[in-house]
Amino acid sequence: MLEAIGMIELTSVGIGYKVQDAMLKAADVKLVLGRTICSGKYINVVTGQVAAVQAAVEAGLNAAPDGVIDSILIPNIHPSVFQALGQSVQIGDGNQKALGIVETFSTASVLEAADAAAKAAGVTLFRIHIAMALGGKGFVLMTGSVADCQSGVNAAAEVVREKGLLVSAVVIPGPSKELYQEYI
Repeated sequence: MLEAIGMIELTSVGIGYKVQDAMLKAADVKLVLGRTICSGKYINVVTGQVAAVQAAVEAGLNAAPDGVIDSILIPNIHPSVFQALGQSVQIGDGNQKALGIVETFSTASVLEAADAAAKAAGVTLFRIHIAMALGGKGFVLMTGSVADCQSGVNAAAEVVREKGLLVSAVVIPGPSKELYQEYI
């Protein structure tokens, strides 16, 4: 069972590869995502047991002290984060009472936001979009009751606001069906 997720967002592609190598050599972790993203940045996302992910993130940060934009370590990650990141969530027609959106300045912080939302409220995370065609930003989409979406968005926004990386936090009650068209 995968318990944790770690991510390092970097200013450089070359440094990104160097960090990825350090992370994978440091501990028994699985690479979820390692790639270039908009604005010439690079991200590395690993998962595994908490101690292994922590060791990998520390090794990655030590390998690139000058190229880090943001980093995270989330122990006991909510399982819906992986599904939403993989964009493999289907939502039923008519069950969407509200749409919640949290947008962040970094890709790492959007994963923290999504985890916080899923743990704080009865929302369904259905998309986590990181960086591509966003200038390096990220966003998470969630659905549920208006109260749950508001709670989820508030929890997510608070985590990101503490880092100074919040772009927007929005709840749309009674959203039009067209907003969900590709997910139903």
